[in-house]
Order: sequence, then C-alpha cells, then structure tokens
Amino acid sequence: MISTRDVRTYVINLPRRADRRAEITRRLPHALPVVFTSDWGAQFDGRILSLDDLHNAGHKLFPWPIASQNPWWSRPLKYGEIGCTLAHHACWRHAATTGTEPYILILEDDAVLGPTFLDDLLQALERLAETTAFDLLYLGRYPLEPDRGAVAPGLVVPGYSHCSYGYLLTRPALDVLLGMHLEHAIVPVDEFLPSLYIDHPRDDLRARFPSQLTALACEPPLVHQRPKDDAGSDTEDSAFVTQ
Repeated sequence: MISTRDVRTYVINLPRRADRRAEITRRLPHALPVVFTSDWGAQFDGRILSLDDLHNAGHKLFPWPIASQNPWWSRPLKYGEIGCTLAHHACWRHAATTGTEPYILILEDDAVLGPTFLDDLLQALERLAETTAFDLLYLGRYPLEPDRGAVAPGLVVPGYSHCSYGYLLTRPALDVLLGMHLEHAIVPVDEFLPSLYIDHPRDDLRARFPSQLTALACEPPLVHQRPKDDAGSDTEDSAFVTQ
C-alpha cells in the first residue's frame, strides 16, 4: 500500500517570494512533509544570478539560441530560466543523497493543488504499481503534441510537453537525470525533461540529451498552474544572458 511515507516532496520557491510560499503552503496536504528551496538561500534567483556566479560554481550554459521560427529557441536564455533549472537540479541531487523514498514529488510554487490531490496521487501510484513501470509522471503540463495513447484510466503517454510545475520521479530516474550533467549544459528544464522521453525536435538537444526515460501523464491533470497575471513569472521577470 503506497502512502505519504513513500513520497519525498520539494517545492521550488525563492526567499523573496514569501507570498507564493504562503499560498502553496495553504494548499499542500498536511500529511506531506515538504522541503522548500527557499530554505537553501537565494542561489537560484534569476534577478541575482550572474555569469560569474555560474562559472564559479562550475556551471556551463548550453549554446541555446538557434535560427528558428520558435521564439523561445531563437532568443538567449534568461537568468530566471537558468535559476529555475538549477533549482530543479538541486532538488534531484538532494533527493538522491537523502532519504530512501521511492517517489520524489517536485512542485513549483505557483502550482495549484485541488482538495483531493493527495488521494488522487496515491491512487494513481497504486494503479501504476500494478500495471505500468515509469520514470517520470507529469501531474500537470502544457501539451505541444498529441498524447500517444492511454495506459490506464486517467494516465496517458505524453507527447512533447512543456511546464514543470508539477511532476513526480521514481528514485532510479534520479540517477538518469543527474547522469546527464545538466549543470554543464544548462537548458530550460521544460525542454530538458521532454528530451529524455521523446526524440526532441531540436537536433542539438536530441544529441546532447537522448531519450531514455518512460514518461506518463495524469489526464485530467492533478495539478494546475496559477495564471501569470496572478502569480507573476520569476523566469520571465529576469534579464537575458549576454556573453
């Protein structure tokens, strides 16, 4: 029987966004112990990050802008996107070195959880334990391509999808994610995750981060995202990287 003892939970939050922390804390199930990245300091804040900070930490950026009609691919990265990726990476690394829970739940602080979120999540994990092996489970996302079939009631195989405000990893998946050394080729986490379960539409990302995970998605979603005009965007509200 899967329970809250089997789930290690992280919320990605910046120290200056106490408003977001308060809002998501109000929605989080009390039975779910949570680690907040804001308790680790402001190291992921795109308003503060600099190239010197990244270089001093041994981090490197992937050569991101390419000639493309996709506006997200043809512009430089933003420091907020880099900070977001590093925060996700820090959660994976922390989970890999602390605890033994089989599942790792990652939430961004603008995630919206419904009143039955925890029951719905544990029930989904029970169904999967009986039927289908997986590495990554999207609890919410923005589909860019059609899904690729259903595996169980409420669970589908996702196509190319964006948004990382709510997902769950198995413990073995942590080794795969960390083994990609994302910190040495930083890209937006929204592009990194799908590159590991589909053949990414960008040749350079497909070569650097080849597909090797089994991903599933909850449909309908268990988690939604607060509108940006309500919560703001800490990734977009930051400067472009200029080198």
